[in-house]
Amino acid sequence: MNYSSTARAGDIAQLVGLTHKHFIFSLKEGGDLQTHRGVLKHDDLIGTPWGSQVFSHMGAPFFLLQPSIADILNDLPRTTQILYPKDIGYILITMGIAPGQRVIEAGTGSGSMTIAMATAIGAEGRIISYEQKQDTQNLARKNLERVGLASHVDFKLRDIKEGFDETDADAFFLDVQNPFDYIPQVRASIKTGGFFGTILPTFNQVEKTLHALKKNNFAFIEVCEIILRHYKSDPARIRPTDRMVAHTGYLMFARKIEPSTDPRGKELTNEVSGDG
Repeated sequence: MNYSSTARAGDIAQLVGLTHKHFIFSLKEGGDLQTHRGVLKHDDLIGTPWGSQVFSHMGAPFFLLQPSIADILNDLPRTTQILYPKDIGYILITMGIAPGQRVIEAGTGSGSMTIAMATAIGAEGRIISYEQKQDTQNLARKNLERVGLASHVDFKLRDIKEGFDETDADAFFLDVQNPFDYIPQVRASIKTGGFFGTILPTFNQVEKTLHALKKNNFAFIEVCEIILRHYKSDPARIRPTDRMVAHTGYLMFARKIEPSTDPRGKELTNEVSGDG
């Protein structure tokens, strides 16, 4: 995505009205955006500084902005449940997703996590995304193309019980219903010290995944959930909003290690595979 000071053809733009009604779309020469408050010509927006107020042919005001990743994900066409920005941000930081890295994910879904990771790894990095359903993968590919990030991703269609083509990946995010069944395959695909992450809806799945991680020599295991609460931004009546984004799933993280023993002959792996 372009981060220049003015809008350019090919950029993803966001128009926000005074009531916060918004539209996210790709700028194209000769294109137009039709809204219930009038039409805006793309050619009139191209070359305009970001943050400017613009007007439809009916005189309705909008602000021309670059959408954040959270804006894009909230507006993403989907057929599956997507991860929330509150979870995605913590996942990226905890798993050390950074420019130039090679990251595998399994369970592409609608591509929300793929978009976030592809943004984080930059042009020099690579995302390898495995999905079992063709129609789901097609939608994810379109969503990545929409935001100009498809070139950062290798899409692969496969039942992941067959394993993965890659080895020595920096990190692996697994978003499937039964991650505990695929931990050996994940271990074979990432480098020693590499990061593992997953999200699960129930305690039963967490328990099974904990056992699988410890059995396959993963350590520094963390289980948590992220709860987000917004507040009204009116200075005269600051208070929590009526709704909050509470539990969405249990996040699990771990690191791949090599088993070893201390001079006393005691196995060290289990000593670092639990809390702390």
